[in-house]
Amino acid sequence: MSIRITPLDPDTHNAIHQAAVLLVDGFKQHWPNSWREIASALKEVHESLGRDRISFIALDENDEVVGWIAGVKQYDGYVWELHPLVVKVDLQFKGIGRVLVEEFERNVRDVGGLTIMLGTDDEDFMTTISGIDLYPDPCKHIAAIGNIKRHPYEFYQKCGFVIVGVIPDANGSGKPDIIMAKRVKQIDFR
Repeated sequence: MSIRITPLDPDTHNAIHQAAVLLVDGFKQHWPNSWREIASALKEVHESLGRDRISFIALDENDEVVGWIAGVKQYDGYVWELHPLVVKVDLQFKGIGRVLVEEFERNVRDVGGLTIMLGTDDEDFMTTISGIDLYPDPCKHIAAIGNIKRHPYEFYQKCGFVIVGVIPDANGSGKPDIIMAKRVKQIDFR
């Protein structure tokens, strides 16, 4: 499959709509509280086109949107939050997400960013740190995390991200948000 990555253009209404459909479809199984309907997904896509934002789509050979990644500048531009990333459900695990992350990283580096962060919720008990009380020592649980149902934290690890924290109960009792980060520009600490 031939994939082309391009910035999401605010004037491409069809591509914006396709990205919104991807959000609804891609998150409904394991993250049902995310974007339940097209209106909220469209709002998310339109927000990604604002100032201090990065937004890219992956297009197939028919110019259909098969993936979307976006992010927002944080911490005076030293850190960028990757949010969200979605790939068409039947095309997942084919490298599209990785290519989108690589393009996002290049753009963050180009605008002077040092780190990318993201939160990857576990609302569907997909890891060993969900469904339990993470207190009083969340770090102990993070160190022993296991993947039960293909939670995306392992995808991000393969892209070079590390788990830097967790927000227990972020999505309700026993449903944490796993916080990950990756440095994208080398820093000389001497």
